[in-house]
Amino acid sequence: MKEIVLAADTGRNSGTRPSKRLRTTGSIPGVLYGLSHDSIPLSVKWPELRLALTTDAGVNAVIQLEVDGQRHMSIVKDIQRHPVKRNVIHIDFLRIDPNQKVTVDVPVVMIGEALEVTQANGMVDQNLFSLTVDAPPMSIPNELEVDISNLTVGDSVRVEDIGLPEGVTTETDPEETVAVGMITRSTLEAIAAEEAAAAEAEEGVEGQETGEDVTEASSDSQDTAEDSEE
Repeated sequence: MKEIVLAADTGRNSGTRPSKRLRTTGSIPGVLYGLSHDSIPLSVKWPELRLALTTDAGVNAVIQLEVDGQRHMSIVKDIQRHPVKRNVIHIDFLRIDPNQKVTVDVPVVMIGEALEVTQANGMVDQNLFSLTVDAPPMSIPNELEVDISNLTVGDSVRVEDIGLPEGVTTETDPEETVAVGMITRSTLEAIAAEEAAAAEAEEGVEGQETGEDVTEASSDSQDTAEDSEE
């Protein structure tokens, strides 16, 4: 795993206006905290931060934050974005101990193809898109895979079906649903329409048979009356 080093500047002024001025220069205000050490207000250059967070590890990347010539192993704990523009306006870094597990959210990715669901004109509905895990800093998985190949309609895959790497654990309920095989609304509507058409056709056949019975009965009655007159 390639080491990610991110330089940070200290001595920034706190407050809304100083932070806004800082962002206009291409820097993002933030803070470094954790491991019972004092918090350090800082700022990082946005282009460098973006590069640090666009590796395969994403926001779970372990970053060596360089502050005043000293490196701090850290991860991004929180990213605040503008409610409308969605650009980053503040970032929190958490110091971590290389010998202690950290708690992170890891993306859950479905692999394989649920052929039985597809053949039934259904779909796989994913309910869980990330899983909170505890992992050693250098063993944080980029993503977690769950195989849906054997999924059938009405069946589901659960957290317990996710293969966690060695040393990685989760406190999430193992019975929690990750994905379920289901029939789509359009398919259900098509099935209902077919059943309605079949029922209507069956009623038509029954009505025709009933009409024939009535005709035959009427003919038999007429024959009986003629025999009586003779």
